[in-house]
Amino acid sequence: QVQLVESGGGLVQAGGSLRLSCAASGLTFSRYVMGWFRQAPGKQREFVATISWSGGRAFCADSVKGRFTISRDNAKNMVYLQMNNLRPEDTAVYYCAARGEYSTSRYRHEYDYWGQGTQVTVSS
Repeated sequence: QVQLVESGGGLVQAGGSLRLSCAASGLTFSRYVMGWFRQAPGKQREFVATISWSGGRAFCADSVKGRFTISRDNAKNMVYLQMNNLRPEDTAVYYCAARGEYSTSRYRHEYDYWGQGTQVTVSS
């Protein structure tokens, strides 16, 4: 049974930082592309960042580029999202997702497994 469990969310002031973590189990982690998505109230779930099997390829959405960094530790079955210079518009539930293909993707329908999400709230 595949499980993805996010942690690290919370309330932070604008300009602050948070580091989200996602613990994966029940899958061969090093053979899954990992991604982060977010969903704000009343909006669709949107792509934030993705990272390849080895971590050698990663990219982020334009809205977070230069502020957010995705990384992974295959030895620990963990993926991270370092979020700096947070803005109120970053407020959302953040989801970790796993894709059982080689290529990275920004499309949520191409991911096979999802976590339950962690709330991030940025106050102005």
